[in-house]
Amino acid sequence: MPTTSEDSHLSSHSHSSDTDFKRLATLSLAALGVVFGDIGTSPLYAIRECFHGEFSIPVTTPNVLGVLSLLVWSLLLIVTLKYLTFIMKADNEGEGGILALTALIISHSKKDKSERWFLVGIGLFGASVLCGEAMITPAISVLSAVEGLQVIAPAFSDLVIPVTVAILAALFLFQHHGTARLGALFGPIILTWFFVLGVLGVVKILEYPQILHAFFPWHGIQFLLNNQVHGFTVLGAVFLAVTGAEALYADMGHFGRRPIRLTWALFVLPALLLNYFGQGALLLANPAASDHPFYALVPSWALIPMVLLATFATVIASQALITGLYSLTQQAIQLGYLPRLTIRHTSASHIGQIYVPAANWGLMIATIGLVLGFRTSSSLAAAYGASMTTTMLISTILFFFVSRHMWNWSPFASFGLLGMFLVIDLSFFGASMSKLFHGAWFPLVMGLSLFMLMMTWKKGRALLLRQIQDRTLTVNEFVESLALQQPHRVKGQAIYMTANPDVVPMALLHNMRHNKILHSEVGLLNFSTERVPRVPNSKKVEVIQLSYGMYKIIARYGFMEYPNIRQVLALANQQGMNFRTDAISYFLNREKIVTGMKSKMSNWRKKLFALMARNALSATSYYDLPSGQVIEIGVQVQI
Repeated sequence: MPTTSEDSHLSSHSHSSDTDFKRLATLSLAALGVVFGDIGTSPLYAIRECFHGEFSIPVTTPNVLGVLSLLVWSLLLIVTLKYLTFIMKADNEGEGGILALTALIISHSKKDKSERWFLVGIGLFGASVLCGEAMITPAISVLSAVEGLQVIAPAFSDLVIPVTVAILAALFLFQHHGTARLGALFGPIILTWFFVLGVLGVVKILEYPQILHAFFPWHGIQFLLNNQVHGFTVLGAVFLAVTGAEALYADMGHFGRRPIRLTWALFVLPALLLNYFGQGALLLANPAASDHPFYALVPSWALIPMVLLATFATVIASQALITGLYSLTQQAIQLGYLPRLTIRHTSASHIGQIYVPAANWGLMIATIGLVLGFRTSSSLAAAYGASMTTTMLISTILFFFVSRHMWNWSPFASFGLLGMFLVIDLSFFGASMSKLFHGAWFPLVMGLSLFMLMMTWKKGRALLLRQIQDRTLTVNEFVESLALQQPHRVKGQAIYMTANPDVVPMALLHNMRHNKILHSEVGLLNFSTERVPRVPNSKKVEVIQLSYGMYKIIARYGFMEYPNIRQVLALANQQGMNFRTDAISYFLNREKIVTGMKSKMSNWRKKLFALMARNALSATSYYDLPSGQVIEIGVQVQI
């Protein structure tokens, strides 16, 4: 029977639907492994911290129902409503995360300079605190999993710290290989983890189905009213159930909204709720199990496999935060808030997979130091909650500016949503700050330190460029001077790197002053970072032809991209240039910074900036220039 056009159309549509479904399933499985590892390992310690330790609440039926009610509605309101429904709408060309959100606001803001600086400031501080979270997550996650050894046999207690340190050291030492090889395993392992979470919870819920009453919110309200200050303090532990929510937003660019939302609604949220309800049912039956309610759910014959599975899950959760920190570091460098650092690409097919050695070793030292200093997951819990509540509070404020001033939402809608989220965020933030001297100080100190480093670098660069600009000529002035007196021209091609496309670099003036020559073809190359994640090739390079064989080349890259000199030259040659990569001489400024000039920047910050500048990666290495074709000219600059 012949095939009709309608049959062909239906067959094509069916094939397209099958392809879309397979792609969605693949992305969802990948998202499960990368995005949900952090929040997925929270059952290891969230309930435990509410009923065990220094700030715990007694294990009674009203308290168990109240804590579970607060936990359930935290997941629904913070993760489902706030992040997945609203904040994920605020993407910057498809990318998410607090720095992407900050860049989005800056690029669209029409507010005065002081308000822009306020938004930039809190965005950078939020990113800095997020770095503190990246230090705490591997420590608390792996430590809480390995503590299962104590449940298997008390004699293993002395092994918890050494085993945790060994796992973390191996994790960081492996980073330079990249995550491409392990990426295919992440999804299935976390899939197994969530399946086990759900099964363990269901078994206990069937024994004590009355625990499901905790779904009603009035149990949580009654808990806070009855316990007052103590109940408010416990909120800091309840919040541990939603740690990792920021990762859902930050990883949006890798997977898209739909796979993340679908995976959360159909799989992750049900599995988490079932396990938390299961732990609550266990505590009603056996209050003495509060020291490790998660492992108490596990049959004795399955304890060893469960500890191994939990360890794998926490390593994967840690991996997501580690690679996230690499991306955050790259974004900060591109936006001009950190000095140039070595960045290595670990995958030929996935541009986002990078390795930053300086960030890796710093994170390794900090994470292992936290394990050795705090020694238990309970001791780290206060620090963990403080970092996340701070970041979430800042995300709420930034989202308000997006909804009000970019999307032009009505005051009722934008202020109403802001008010609701602020009540939730400030409650958790206050509860976490009540433990300020019990570990909550750590992420704040780390955040302030990193924030000061970033602001010092940005301010120092501005002072440096201003001093260089005052000592040189504009491009127009230089071209006009060539009309009056031509220097000796030598055959050849030269590119001078410049931080300001409208100003002649000092290296060019020094070369003319001392060598009395100018190449026959000269390009003034400026790399500019845009406030978008990526710039399409059609808009990436702009070439402006000047007189006397000179060109002004402006290369625009997004804050998620890595500058590529070969790509720039190839795109520039398409616009009328004819520069051969093997024949170019690259001239760079090599600034020697001297402090002493009077300015608004304090002397200690100037010295800090000079130290950072001396240890920054050279432009030759950062832009991957051929070292045999690079000429550096020293320039002393006082700031």
